[in-house]
Amino acid sequence: MSETVTMAGQAGAIGPGRLVLVVGPSGAGKDTLLRLAQAACADDHDVVFPRRVVTRESSPAEDNIAVGSDEFRRGLDHGDFAVHWEAHGHCYALPLEINDDIRAGRAVVANVSRTVIGALRQTYANVVVVAITAPPDVLAQRLAARARHSDGNIADRLARSVDDTSTQADVTILNAGSADYHSRQLVRVIRNQGWHE
Repeated sequence: MSETVTMAGQAGAIGPGRLVLVVGPSGAGKDTLLRLAQAACADDHDVVFPRRVVTRESSPAEDNIAVGSDEFRRGLDHGDFAVHWEAHGHCYALPLEINDDIRAGRAVVANVSRTVIGALRQTYANVVVVAITAPPDVLAQRLAARARHSDGNIADRLARSVDDTSTQADVTILNAGSADYHSRQLVRVIRNQGWHE
């Protein structure tokens, strides 16, 4: 598995808006909680959920912008991405437009690889990392039920770890109960209201 990060060149930390990074292991339910949070924030124009650019078809679980490897490379060469990384045999990116949203004071919420957190903390003035996780047996069940074979071996995904203090979460949500409840926790973090109800 190859993971790299490249940032669009910027002088100084980008702000004043907040970059809310949602991270966690495969099967933790990140996409489900993000989908529910996005619905809850649909009328809030100060909260943005950018579509990721991914070299994989979109699915009911994630409405990404699907591109081929050549198109992704062209976007990278043209400086179209704020950040990009590779994981599980796919390339991922967030569009450069998120910088305009953050400069306008909005909260930008995105699912990213834990490997890019350190670089994002250096590039943006206000970064909040939300780790979504679940017990190992729940992760394994969710991955098996998803059956998205293009993502690679389930055991490899479950064993993956990132040892870097910059990846430490500001908030951790144990997503083993009600998705509605946990999505409300996420919305409170997004709106900078704390996360306990």
